[in-house]
Amino acid sequence: MQPVVTVGLDGSPESLAAAHWAADEAEKRRLTLRLLHAWPLLAPEPARVPSEVDQNYWAKRLVHSARAELQARHPDLTVVESLVADDAQNALLQAASESEMLVLGSRGLQSVGSYFMGDISMPVVARAERPVIMVRAENREEGAHPAPASRVVVALKLHGSSDGLLDFAFHSAAARGLPLLAVHGRSVPLHARMPWGTDHGVSEELTKDAREDLGRALRSWHEKYPRVEVVDSIRLASPAKAVVQAAEGAALLVVGRRAHRQGVAPHLGPVAHAALHHGRCPVAVVPHD
Repeated sequence: MQPVVTVGLDGSPESLAAAHWAADEAEKRRLTLRLLHAWPLLAPEPARVPSEVDQNYWAKRLVHSARAELQARHPDLTVVESLVADDAQNALLQAASESEMLVLGSRGLQSVGSYFMGDISMPVVARAERPVIMVRAENREEGAHPAPASRVVVALKLHGSSDGLLDFAFHSAAARGLPLLAVHGRSVPLHARMPWGTDHGVSEELTKDAREDLGRALRSWHEKYPRVEVVDSIRLASPAKAVVQAAEGAALLVVGRRAHRQGVAPHLGPVAHAALHHGRCPVAVVPHD
């Protein structure tokens, strides 16, 4: 199967926003876009049947309408439709294994500025074999024009391998012609916390050590993507807080997830959780070793 970007459609504004983001991404990466709608009660496709008795009419209409809207904006993009008679979670996990990335919509709760993650999205994000991108529907107030995004942000832990995470982040920045901000948050130990702030000597040492580690982690990627401008950011705060703050106004936030190991239940770490629940930009969760 040729490389594709797959987006899950369920008829919601969030899934349509995800479809538009996925179309832009597929075009940047010169990939095919697959529109996936899954429903266990889809009927076997008859040879010829009038629309008034076609049990799949509304499912087809949902996908056809999205395709028409996307093709109007991306006339040269190859778009394929996929109706799957299966549970949505199973269908999305299977689609993720066959795709360069899976894109899903996420509902924003304006009152707290966070995500509402449904019963389907979280298990898919935690178990998918390939990157999953969560996209919020934009708040389009009359006369409001959001500021253009200025960077791609990647969150780095600096222990263990991050090759898959960095490859995705650098590729995403290169495809957009944007700089990459590499963020590492490091909590200050209790003994360095003073009533008036952080012990200056300890904070300097922590920052120096982290910047050296970050430089080593990024060195080979500078060589592989010489046109991507890279800026590092060491923040003496919890990693989750540092990443969410750094992602404000970003085009994309890229966070990692340890690939599922046999015998260990799939889960998301605190940084991925914080990014998904509080990040306002699209969030890519990338499984890596």
